[in-house]
Amino acid sequence: MSQEHIFKQFDAELEQVRSRILQMGGLVEEQINKAIKALTDGDLALADEVIANDFHINDLEIQIDEECTKIIALRQPTAGDLRMIMTVEKTITDLERIGDKAEKIARMAKKIYGSDRISTPRFTEIKHMSDMVLEMLRASLDAFARLDISAATQLKRQDIQVDEEFDAVLRHLITFMMEDPRMISTSIDILFAAKAVERIGDHAKNIAGYVVYMAKGKTVRHSTVEEMERKIGE
Repeated sequence: MSQEHIFKQFDAELEQVRSRILQMGGLVEEQINKAIKALTDGDLALADEVIANDFHINDLEIQIDEECTKIIALRQPTAGDLRMIMTVEKTITDLERIGDKAEKIARMAKKIYGSDRISTPRFTEIKHMSDMVLEMLRASLDAFARLDISAATQLKRQDIQVDEEFDAVLRHLITFMMEDPRMISTSIDILFAAKAVERIGDHAKNIAGYVVYMAKGKTVRHSTVEEMERKIGE
């Protein structure tokens, strides 16, 4: 087998792994959308669907991980190719955890609407948060697909905004519980759902950071916005 043919095969294998990441990301996005709809609309059948479909995301993580292991064993990648494989490994972990958060939101929806509610909860703030983190997820996957390192700083800023939104939800729920102790149990379930949404933003931010590592070999995961800009510009 010629060296050129081996290189072409290797490139095809790497491209296959990249496309599988985007496939997994699309499935995760669909799960989030359905989970939020189940929560805001009280659609328990949709919540059950999200919970039942979580295994598809887990299966994809295992399959992609096995493909990466095979590539490392057979091709022994170095430099940029090795960073790409490592980025894929980290990314599928974050995507799987996002899937877990979608499942958790669905489970919280079942708890909230499956109990005898005194009143219908408001989910305006959580819906706004979910729109923000979905935009972040799409941006991070787009950054991965286009190798766009500039997205990392923008997602870092957006993640700070999501954290501020979560703090506002927390303050609102504390006030709500103080005013009506009968709503404490439901409010705690809503808080768990809101925290799951906030964590999705964290994972999306991580994925954009991995793209910087893949492209430049620099870790920006725990960096401030200013530190990110400096490392990206170097």
